[in-house]
Amino acid sequence: MNATTEQRLLHGPMGLIEVLLDKPPHTHKGFAFIAHPHPLFGGTMENKVVQTLARAFVQSGWGAVRFNFRGVGQSDGVHDNGVGEVEDMLRLIEQLSPEGPIAIAGFSFGAFVASQVHKHLESTERIQRTVLVGVATSRFDVANIATHLHVNTLVIHGEEDDTVPLSSVLDWARPQSLPVLVFPGCGHFFHGQLPLLKSRVVQHLTT
Repeated sequence: MNATTEQRLLHGPMGLIEVLLDKPPHTHKGFAFIAHPHPLFGGTMENKVVQTLARAFVQSGWGAVRFNFRGVGQSDGVHDNGVGEVEDMLRLIEQLSPEGPIAIAGFSFGAFVASQVHKHLESTERIQRTVLVGVATSRFDVANIATHLHVNTLVIHGEEDDTVPLSSVLDWARPQSLPVLVFPGCGHFFHGQLPLLKSRVVQHLTT
């Protein structure tokens, strides 16, 4: 991301996990853990939406933790359809932020994984912010967000997403009365809309 990005190899359930860590220059509110899109379709921690989320968190005073799921890049293991990926993310949280405030974020498949991690940790009172972008509700069993955490949760989706239909996300959000911010005319990868995406995430993180 920048000259100060720190690369690490941390221990995960299946071996090493490749991590990129960016810290804010001044205020440090805690660590934000950001999950990337589906690895079998080219998803990595270098994905542009994931990078945009990381920049938004750093600008807002959070340390941004991007990482490659098992079987991606230098991370050991093989793809596990979300089950092992949830374990990967939880293990990183245990190592990098065993206590104190955290934020959870993800894009597409990563948003599904993030939702499951969120479910595991929702009773700890540690989750300060949640950002889910292009949530893969039509493809995976995305967990509901606990009602008391709705106020700190931002869900963003493109109106013309042809990978995950907007209607699917609304069907997931509606029973929860969870708001969804829709980008009109926008597709799954937010082409041409990344600056606006970053702006809306920063706004969420700083209000």
